[in-house]
Amino acid sequence: MQLGYVTAILPDWTLEENMQFAAKQGFDCLEVMCWPVGKAERRYAGVTHIDVTNFTQADAERVKGLMRQYNINISSLGYYPNPLVADAEERQTYVDHIKKVIAASAMLGINTMTTFVGRDPVKTIDDQWGDFEAVWKPLIAFAESQNVRVGIENCPMLFTWDEWPGGKNLAISPDVWRRMFDAIPSANFGLNFDPSHLIWQHIDYIRCIREFGGKFIHVHAKDTKIDSDLLYQHGIMGVKWHRPKLPGLGDVNWGSFFSVLNDVGYKGPVCIEVEDRAYEGSQADVERSIVQSRRYLEQFMR
Repeated sequence: MQLGYVTAILPDWTLEENMQFAAKQGFDCLEVMCWPVGKAERRYAGVTHIDVTNFTQADAERVKGLMRQYNINISSLGYYPNPLVADAEERQTYVDHIKKVIAASAMLGINTMTTFVGRDPVKTIDDQWGDFEAVWKPLIAFAESQNVRVGIENCPMLFTWDEWPGGKNLAISPDVWRRMFDAIPSANFGLNFDPSHLIWQHIDYIRCIREFGGKFIHVHAKDTKIDSDLLYQHGIMGVKWHRPKLPGLGDVNWGSFFSVLNDVGYKGPVCIEVEDRAYEGSQADVERSIVQSRRYLEQFMR
């Protein structure tokens, strides 16, 4: 396995500055954010470390040069919109940019991109399944033509009331993943697996690895802590009773996690995703969060 981090946590740094930091801190890779240039709509979104809007071969050579210079690989090009949003024009904008990210990944020889399936939060999974197939069958066909694998993160995107009640991502559970892979049985279509999102859903993430490890294209290392007092106050139908934490500071058993990853033969990237508000007080805190996470995870990986 290769250890890296998601560049969204350092939005004001250039790609080269991220490469320099990653090399200095002993990382193997980066998941690089490729949002369209513009204003972010939510935390950790709207980050552009590679602008793929009009990506050329010269752009690709420049990025490859940085990878060689700093001996840091790019594990994936990441872009996490909602391509099943209700508004058709907005939906198409996201789909078009996903295709640009896929094409850029192919040009760079990375051949992996990571994203969300998307969802209209007011529709049930069954009511939106036709939309899922209409959007994602052509997208995965395009990815196949580019020899790029697409890893879908399993985050429900249900953290605030504007995402209520269904969240903004369909790919939340084993039942949905089976349906996804039955509908689109492609080797280019898999998961960007993050155990933290399963903790608060009370889904056995170890069992998930055993069943779906063969579909893992990419892995996120993020933890979650359930606040039992807030859960008592608001119940599971509320929001904000669970908090993202650095690996080792939440409820994921990382020893068991990596043990089973090894058992299923996963050999891909594991990228630290920092969304822990306790480490957002300063730039030094952000940098410390990445280094602290690396030190903790290395005991299971190296």
